[in-house]
Amino acid sequence: MHPISNVEFMLLQMIAECRQASGYDLKKLVDRRGYREWANIGTTSIYAGLKKLSDKGWIASEEPDAKSGKGPMPTRFSLTDAGRAKLRDEILDSLSSTRERDNRFDLGLAALPLIGKDEALVALRKRLDVLQGASTRIKQKYESQGGDRLPLNVRALFLHPISLIESERSFVFNLINELLEETGEYGPHH
Repeated sequence: MHPISNVEFMLLQMIAECRQASGYDLKKLVDRRGYREWANIGTTSIYAGLKKLSDKGWIASEEPDAKSGKGPMPTRFSLTDAGRAKLRDEILDSLSSTRERDNRFDLGLAALPLIGKDEALVALRKRLDVLQGASTRIKQKYESQGGDRLPLNVRALFLHPISLIESERSFVFNLINELLEETGEYGPHH
């Protein structure tokens, strides 16, 4: 479904934000932001992700020239033009079309400062439509199966996603309004 994993998506964001970063810098940032808890990211996946991004040509490593007192300097990575383009596409895609309960959306939210406010608004409005469509399809199926006459356990299987989608739509709606009220650009918060 996603040609790029959550780990790769997150690494691209963090490298973009730092301009260049070593594996160690990224590991510290993952810890500090608590990504480990909700995006399922371990230290090995950081290094494996960096290798994949490098193989895909989305990041380039800057080989260190200088040696520090304690041995070689760590390799630092920065985004290539292709990497920047891929990141932008992924952010817009994750904001606009992920379903409720998808932590890909959270990764998109984390990357809001990397895209323009207008782009963010377009993507979030599109997501409202996607969620609305999903809700409508579930409701139609619910009604066609018998609706309120269905046994409780079957009703619950329809009503649970409907209530999650409603909650998600109100979250996105409020987020859009906050973005509209903000003056100037929003920047990364550490």
